[in-house]
This record gives sequence, C-alpha cells and structure tokens, in this order.
Amino acid sequence: MKIDEKPDEDYEEVKIEQLGLLDSMTGIMILRSSTGMQFHITAFSAEIAGFIANFMEGRREVPPTIYGMFEQMCEENGLFLVRVKIYESGGIFRANLYFTGKKEVILRNYRSSDAIALATFYNVPILVRKNLLKEQEVKESKNNSTSAK
Repeated sequence: MKIDEKPDEDYEEVKIEQLGLLDSMTGIMILRSSTGMQFHITAFSAEIAGFIANFMEGRREVPPTIYGMFEQMCEENGLFLVRVKIYESGGIFRANLYFTGKKEVILRNYRSSDAIALATFYNVPILVRKNLLKEQEVKESKNNSTSAK
C-alpha cells in the first residue's frame, strides 16, 4: 500500500475518547470510531498515558527525550508521519507508522502505545483494524480518566 492511497478497507479511523489509569503504573484508553465502535487498550505505562494526555492538551513544547530524538531524525531526513495503523499480532497490539517526504517509509511492528502517542503529538490519523472494534459498552466514567472531545 502506498502512503498516499486511501486507507485500507480493513481499518477504521478512531479518536481517543477517554484516557486514564488502571493503577499507578498502567494506562488505559478507549478509542472510538465515527460509527461509535470502540477499541480498548491497556497494558501500557502510566508514563506514556501522561505523555498522551499532555499532547491532547496541546502541551508539545518540550517533548520527552525519545520523541524529541524521533522528531529530529524525521526533520533531518525530510520525513513526516502521516498515519498510524493498529493491529493485533500474537495477542499483542502493535502498530505500523507511515511516513512520507523525501521517500516513503513504513516502520512495522512497533508498540501501539508509542505509535498512538506520536500520532497524538503530530495530530495524524490513528487507524484500527476493524475486527478489533467492538460495540460501545455503557459504563460509568471513572474519576481518574480524561475525556477527549
């Protein structure tokens, strides 16, 4: 698939609906498609959840070191992140990162939480494989979560 082609029919674009913590060390987020389908992702660090929360609130001035290094590498090589695709591989959620610029690059099989953080930082589409999306569950919201509208 070329980077500038229409998204794969097996994927649907999602937005972060809620972001929070399960406990002091584990993040949780709910991604929601425009059709109301949801994808719940857990088992990522509270630190990554904090980065994503900052990016969602527009705090991008001083990115964490690893993301700053990533940004510098992209700038020096004329690459721009254009989308992130989330899928399941061996029971683990993984991501492919799609870049364009001087050349087209796809980085495959990276941690989905880092890919979502980068997509949030750069404000690029997050796509989730459709078979991972579920009907919306109605539950009370927790005090330690952040709604994203």
